[in-house]
Amino acid sequence: MDVEKKIDIVVRNTIEVVTKEELVKLLIEREKIRGYIGFEPSGLIHIGWLVWMFKVRDLIDLGVEFYILEATWHAYINDKLGGDIDLIRKAARFTRRVLEAVGVPETSVKYVDAEELVDSKEYWGILLRLAKNTTLARVKRALTIMGRTTSEAEYDFSKLIYPLMQVTDIFYLDLDIALGGIDQRKAHMLARDLAEKLKFKKPVAIHTPIITSIRGPLKKTMQSGEIEIDDVTSEFKMSKSKPETAIFIHDSPEAVRNKILSAYCPPRVLEFNPVIEINKYLLFQQPGFILHIERPSQYGGPVDIYTISELEEAYLQGKIHPLDLKNATAEALIKMLENIKIKLFSSKETVKLLEDLEKARITR
Repeated sequence: MDVEKKIDIVVRNTIEVVTKEELVKLLIEREKIRGYIGFEPSGLIHIGWLVWMFKVRDLIDLGVEFYILEATWHAYINDKLGGDIDLIRKAARFTRRVLEAVGVPETSVKYVDAEELVDSKEYWGILLRLAKNTTLARVKRALTIMGRTTSEAEYDFSKLIYPLMQVTDIFYLDLDIALGGIDQRKAHMLARDLAEKLKFKKPVAIHTPIITSIRGPLKKTMQSGEIEIDDVTSEFKMSKSKPETAIFIHDSPEAVRNKILSAYCPPRVLEFNPVIEINKYLLFQQPGFILHIERPSQYGGPVDIYTISELEEAYLQGKIHPLDLKNATAEALIKMLENIKIKLFSSKETVKLLEDLEKARITR
């Protein structure tokens, strides 16, 4: 595969690559490329997580040596699952099973548990060097990567360690590529800045989109200048701790239909429209996908949509009614999730993990 084709695969379904020039150089000059993503094991899995999972699959298919960090201690610091480390470990195992079901088998990646990292003297040595070379203000600004505000660190000092741990993860694992949602941008930019200062390897950062809450964004996010590209709050995106905002991969067909039908989907509006985003970031990422939309004959009758750009143009022009789009999207999403669930729940262990996590109190 030539470099241009590889670049196309890496950048598809992303918000940005920092920087594309560095990525091209990596692909040309390096035979062995090390990439990673870290995730907080925090409970049930909603469809927003499939965006980065699909990108992991892309990178593995290109031959990237990929590490998946199960950020158990990070989740503990961030008060996930009430700080219950046993539940956090169960959530990590459940996420492995989901990755397997979407086409990322355990044998194709290297899983790293944060508990292994914190046992290392070298790890803490790197973290202290980072702390010596950055400011409190810069670390506080990065707290949005955990869905937290600056003020929350005032009564829980451990929150301030989290961004430096994430940067330390990248340097300790000696990575070429750091993958994450756009909400992780501040940590990745901090890593790139500190890499230059401390002569660590400077990672290429690949940022995937965040699917908006099915209830839509807060009004303030729609106002120019009030939200940065990487300052995504839990009110803006799908959230495990607010199940009314999210569609979960284990949801029944009826639940998926009800959630899609209730979703924010204003006519002729693409921005922060979760129904459009589900099509763009999930459904049209499937090979050969066609969105079949049933419409009354007076509105043009049934239509097949072959590309996301075709869908966006037709929706902007008012050729597709929100209700017709919702119905079509719900059925297509149900079909996609059923294929995942068949693989996922063929294991009794996975079913038991889901049952345990469903009983747990999911915390923000």
